[in-house]
Amino acid sequence: MRVLVIPEDFRKDQYILKPIVKALLEVLGKPRAKVEVCKDPLLGGVAEALKSERIAEILERYRGMVDLFLLCVDRDGLPGRRGRLNELEGEASPAVLIAENAWQELEAWVLAGHDLPKDWQWAAIRGETQVKEVYFEPFARDRGVASGPGGGRKALAEEAARRIDRIVALCPEDLGSLKTRIAAFA
Repeated sequence: MRVLVIPEDFRKDQYILKPIVKALLEVLGKPRAKVEVCKDPLLGGVAEALKSERIAEILERYRGMVDLFLLCVDRDGLPGRRGRLNELEGEASPAVLIAENAWQELEAWVLAGHDLPKDWQWAAIRGETQVKEVYFEPFARDRGVASGPGGGRKALAEEAARRIDRIVALCPEDLGSLKTRIAAFA
């Protein structure tokens, strides 16, 4: 299976999405799946990632080279984002596009795979629209990886991916849903 993950901006998101999607596919019985992150074109933000013409451009560019396209964006506290993702999925046919929005930012998936400071409450992290600034960046600094690739995302996401079942359990609305939907496709 060839999977192309489409982030809203690959420059940092690639370090989260590749190991987590690969781990998700492994638990779904697809350890040999080839997972790539779309770097051409650079969408540069969620506004571009939600445009029909930009997604159509990517689907056309990689047609025949990809079995499954995964569009992963931040929810940013906007419950209506799911509706727009549903529209994009509908427009993708005959290509297979599964779109998901991380609650509230992709960095929450990384944090879910780690033992966090005891004074942090998971419900507060899930509800925080600025997860990067409020939780992820201080966590990366405390772990001594903030100056690494992606501001520590590479090291922390690779470590978190080893606990994919924990991430799915703590993030049922987004990563759990993505797992179920990929399983239905695979």
